[in-house]
Amino acid sequence: SDPAAQSLWESFMNLKQKEAVMEARRHLVEAASREHLPIKMSMGEVTPEQLSSYIQLFRNNLKALENHCGLLQLVMAAVQTLKHPQTSKWDNFLAFERLLLQTIGESEMPSVLNQLLPMIKSYNERTKDDYTCEDFLVLLIYMYSLVGEIKSGKELDTAEEEVKKALVRAICDEPEPSPLLQKIT
Repeated sequence: SDPAAQSLWESFMNLKQKEAVMEARRHLVEAASREHLPIKMSMGEVTPEQLSSYIQLFRNNLKALENHCGLLQLVMAAVQTLKHPQTSKWDNFLAFERLLLQTIGESEMPSVLNQLLPMIKSYNERTKDDYTCEDFLVLLIYMYSLVGEIKSGKELDTAEEEVKKALVRAICDEPEPSPLLQKIT
């Protein structure tokens, strides 16, 4: 029911990440100012540590905590998300998705599949920043749903066969397949 929290939630849903995080800082600064908390406004890029330090100002003031509970919960969720070890991987995933969209618009499906192929790695070859089998399944479903009707041909058949082989190999090498992979196989 907190208007500031509702506004911030809408910002999280509608703005780019950088803008939404700046909006979170603005809301925290306004809330701290209203509660007469000793906040030092800083300019520049907003960091998760900066947001955490602003949240800490509310810690010993029960009335301020109560007044801004919704806002504080949302900002804390944003901080936890930004600090998550997989955040950079998912940023890269989104960038790769945009690259694929661009490639789909300019090229035929076989060249797009050939771009994916070297990135499909078995469990033992993957690092924490590499995509999992599930990630590739999501990308493939997304790509095929965007492309619509595809001209079949030898080049497409070959590219699809190579991607299938790589995915099957990667799935079979999983020491503990996820429930989704178990269901698929």
